[in-house]
Parts: sequence; C-alpha cells; structure tokens
Amino acid sequence: MKIGYIRTSTAGQNTARQEVLMQELGVDQVFIDRMSGKSLERPELKKMMGFVRQGDTLIVESISRFARNTRDLLELVQQLTDKGVAFVSKKESLDTATPSGRFVLTIFGAVAELEREYILQRQKEGIAIAKQKGKYKGRKPIARPDFDAVAASWKRGEISAVTAMEQLNLSKSTFYRKVREMHNE
Repeated sequence: MKIGYIRTSTAGQNTARQEVLMQELGVDQVFIDRMSGKSLERPELKKMMGFVRQGDTLIVESISRFARNTRDLLELVQQLTDKGVAFVSKKESLDTATPSGRFVLTIFGAVAELEREYILQRQKEGIAIAKQKGKYKGRKPIARPDFDAVAASWKRGEISAVTAMEQLNLSKSTFYRKVREMHNE
C-alpha cells in the first residue's frame, strides 16, 4: 500500500501542491499535519506511523516535510524500516529500499538540519539588530492590575501560592519572578 504524508508549517499554508503529487503517484492513504516539523509530536504523523504495515511504502514530497533534523529523520526512518516499510522522498529522489538511498538519506537529513540551524541563526541575528535599532522590544508584558493585592494576600498567608497563581493566571515561574521583581523595586 502507498501511504502519503503531507505537512505544512502552519494551518494557513496550502497543501494542494503536495496533495496533487500524492494523487499523481497513486497514493492510497494520506495523512496531513499543519504544524511545525521540529517536533515529532504531530497527531497525523503518529497516526500514520501506527497505520503503516510491512510491505507499505511511505511517500513524502521532501525530507523537510517529514523531519527537520537528522536525529528525528533517522529515528523515523528506522521505525519504518523495523516495520518493513520503505521511505520515498520525491524531491530528493530517495528510496530507502536501496543501500544508496539509505546513504543519501543520512546526507540529506544533515543538510536539512543545517538549513534549519541557519534559519534560526539568521532570525537571532535579525532580532539582535532590531533590538540595537530600538525596533524590537520583545513580548509586551501582560498587565495584571490585581497582582499586588493577590501577592500581598499570599504573603499574609490568606491564600496559597497555587491559588494566587490560578487567580492571576500565571505559571509558577512567572509568579515567583514577579514577586521577586516587586521586592526589588
């Protein structure tokens, strides 16, 4: 059975190009995720990995649609191999049913990971330049007008820290950081 896996980085991106490719290749079943590929915690990826069986072929448009780093790519392909499933990436003309395909897979995976790291590096450099020019100030803090009153109530022992965090809708680390900041002012 031919299985297709499609991924876009965001829900707003179009999957049509990848879907047309899957139709042209006669894919029997398609799984589509609309989220970042940097994590393996993708619902359709998990469904697809549970769905594939020995003798199946998994087809993706490109390696970057399947995994964003070498470790994840090789781990996923190993899981497929253990199940007796071939992995095919059309863009890279890669088929893990062959020894040369497995070798090339490792190289392409490393290149995809390098490109991802370059993107993150350029993003950090751009943010640093924007900060220097005063155009990037980071995330704006969420105003909690009742913070002082709730924190004071917590300090007096009238409510627990957990209750204070729930009332303010703050995480534990944010709550305690704001308490420290309040004392340093």
